[in-house]
Amino acid sequence: MPLPQGIAAVMVDLDGTLLDTLPDLACAANRMLAALGLPSRSQEQIGSYIGKGIPNLVRRCLECEADALQGQALPLFEAFYFEESGRHASPYPGVVAGLERFAAMGLRLACVTNKAERFTLPLLEKKALARFFSLVVSGDSLPRKKPDPLQLLHICTQFGLRPGAVLLIGDSANDALAARAAGCPVACVSYGYNEGRDVHDLDCDAIVRSLAEAAQLVQNAGIVQS
Repeated sequence: MPLPQGIAAVMVDLDGTLLDTLPDLACAANRMLAALGLPSRSQEQIGSYIGKGIPNLVRRCLECEADALQGQALPLFEAFYFEESGRHASPYPGVVAGLERFAAMGLRLACVTNKAERFTLPLLEKKALARFFSLVVSGDSLPRKKPDPLQLLHICTQFGLRPGAVLLIGDSANDALAARAAGCPVACVSYGYNEGRDVHDLDCDAIVRSLAEAAQLVQNAGIVQS
């Protein structure tokens, strides 16, 4: 599917789009469950919990024990994840090439994620991706996060651009919903998490196999604004 014309900047989601963070999240979640005397969960199951922030992931891991244990479980998870974050996570194929191509086209880049800043910034640094982004908006940077459009509109304002000129690349319904609410075009990667659902069911402008492919779509269309 072609992207809308006039793209001047790109916002990129973190978990499931830039980085495969599932191995680290699953390790932290199972360390938390073990500390609470609860059975472990498969990596695939934990992957279906990713997308609405850490508190939601923890709550879904706890299932029927959530109400009783959430207050105890969340600090445990955060402590374990602080240790695990970046240990096994890795960029998806085409991520670095795509970011480099966007930068070469003169597009401004922002990372927008529901992950808390204390995890986001060190992770981007560890994986040598921070250098690409002139702006990082985390899940606790503003009062609301995806699927609310506030994060995206904030980035548009900071870049001095209309929403229609700022492309969001993500992997989930949260990304598609936030983009539509903000009035931003959105491309979704065919990999990622999306809470276990098919990415082809999302309301997006394009589905791409990699960030490199997304950059090629933008470049081929000749729609970059100076």
